[in-house]
Amino acid sequence: MRSPYDILGVKPNASEDELRKAYRKLAKKLHPDMNPGDKAAESRFKDINAAYELLSDPAKRARFDRGEIDGEGRETFAHAYANAHGTHSAHNQAFRSSSSRGAYNFSFTGDGGAEDIFSHLFGDRFSGAQATRGQDIRHTLTVDLADAAQGSVKRVEVGGRMLDITIPAGIKDGQTLRLKGQGESGGDLLLEIHVAPHRLFTRKDDDVLVEVPVTLAEAVNGGKITVPTLTGRVTVTVPPRSNTGTKLRLKGKGIKGGDQYVILKVVLPERMDDELASFLTRWNAEHPYDPRAGM
Repeated sequence: MRSPYDILGVKPNASEDELRKAYRKLAKKLHPDMNPGDKAAESRFKDINAAYELLSDPAKRARFDRGEIDGEGRETFAHAYANAHGTHSAHNQAFRSSSSRGAYNFSFTGDGGAEDIFSHLFGDRFSGAQATRGQDIRHTLTVDLADAAQGSVKRVEVGGRMLDITIPAGIKDGQTLRLKGQGESGGDLLLEIHVAPHRLFTRKDDDVLVEVPVTLAEAVNGGKITVPTLTGRVTVTVPPRSNTGTKLRLKGKGIKGGDQYVILKVVLPERMDDELASFLTRWNAEHPYDPRAGM
């Protein structure tokens, strides 16, 4: 089984920031949206999520580094064996001891050990199970941009349990959701959300940017074109005399009231015929200009 450090391509002494950067780089490269139909990429994507889930939890990472759990978070045989023998030894020692003055003489069954002794003497309020809060656990969840923008409900398996997680609209990459009481023994579940890169859209705060190609004729003469948004395709008007970099604003089509900006990109035809080439040669001779004058 490969080490989670090897899966993420980091050293065992990597900082939390280094882990996060390595994870995000791989997640962007291997996300199923970026590799449709690629089963190998999908498998590696699952592996890096599992590796980051373990290493981003300080408690789990420490246990892995000590050899107590493996890369999948399961207790190692060596640790289980040592723990079991150490526990029995401590119990036997406790049970063999007795007061020479005969003040107390206890007989215990089961594997309660010292916690059972304190509970027997002072009641449950001194029991370790009552005195300490359950451990928080960390988990990661990757969602696409549409789910992050509009909100959604995702089913997630955590510790053998299936949970329906509500993703609030507008959540950002790297934000953490705290689910009370969903950790170990009453602790909390800390769910770190990662928003997968989209093949078309780029998020900037609550605005969304998308680059849309237009023909030379559409750029010069203007016209109506259809463009994608997070909620479907819409029709927009390209103003005459537009150029690459011209921005069209779609109010309210961003995230949580933000806007979408359509950035035009003039694209020439793949096959240039002699007629167009001749026209541009004549036109340029009569209307010379230098697009790099400001460089």
